Amino acid sequence: MMIPFIASDSEASVVDVQLLTLGTAIVVFAIFFLLAAKFVWPHILKGLDERDNKLRDDLEAAEEARQQAKSALAEYEQELTKARSEAGDLIAKARQDAKAAAEELRANNTRELSEMKSAATADINAAKKAAIGELHTEASNLAVAIASRILDREISAEDQQALLSESLSELGQSK
Repeated sequence: MMIPFIASDSEASVVDVQLLTLGTAIVVFAIFFLLAAKFVWPHILKGLDERDNKLRDDLEAAEEARQQAKSALAEYEQELTKARSEAGDLIAKARQDAKAAAEELRANNTRELSEMKSAATADINAAKKAAIGELHTEASNLAVAIASRILDREISAEDQQALLSESLSELGQSK
């Protein structure tokens, strides 16, 4: 058998509000809220502010580092361009110096060859004159020897000189 459910006064309904429990809960909540607002919340806000400040400082430091890196890169590129320019100038100067040295060597060699040629020509002319002189002397001696045999007499040095002069003048006219 079933017994019907009948509510009694001792049982509370779900909708019934108990004022003492409600009042106690509100007082405990208010005390907790005041204690939390007084002691805990400032620490939480302080931690959040510190975190916010740290993030701002980190962002500023990162921005500053980025700016420094950017300026360092620009300076590096400027120095690199300057170094390339200086290297190009040094290479051009070295080429000019090498060209000037080559021209100087060429001029020195030409001058030395000219001097050597002049000296060789002078030596050849001197040797030629000496050989011609010896040839004339030998020819005159030979002519004197032949003439003395033909004439069968001795020719004096004066006669020899006169014959030599006469022979040279005849040779000079025949050239």
